[in-house]
Amino acid sequence: MQNKKDLLDIWLSLSQIYSNVTDKLEQALLQEYDLSLKEFYVLNFISKSEDKELRLQQLQERVGLSQSATSRLVVRMEAKDCGALERHICEDDRRGIYTRITELGENKYQRALQTFNQVLESELQKEDLKSEFQNITLKLF
Repeated sequence: MQNKKDLLDIWLSLSQIYSNVTDKLEQALLQEYDLSLKEFYVLNFISKSEDKELRLQQLQERVGLSQSATSRLVVRMEAKDCGALERHICEDDRRGIYTRITELGENKYQRALQTFNQVLESELQKEDLKSEFQNITLKLF
């Protein structure tokens, strides 16, 4: 069995890789589409939902933000200058607030998804990253 120091080193290496890749993704999305990674995730989760809408509470759980942070993020994305989302009240439960993706939001998401995939593929193909993964794998097994 690995000693605890080895496991910590492995975890820190994985965390560093994750941080570096998410930084690259965030930079590309902000530069090309003025979207943060969390905003991109919001569009992704809503776009992939059955009716292209989610309750704010569901969205909060999926994105991993507090209720107030999720609400602020959705308000920004509903704003006239963005217009990617729109909010509505649930007909069956007036307490339920849903947000749905607009056509503008869906188009923005689809374009951003292409950039996301290109950047992710590029980062995962880098030799130093492949080498780091190989070293981590060797330490685990």
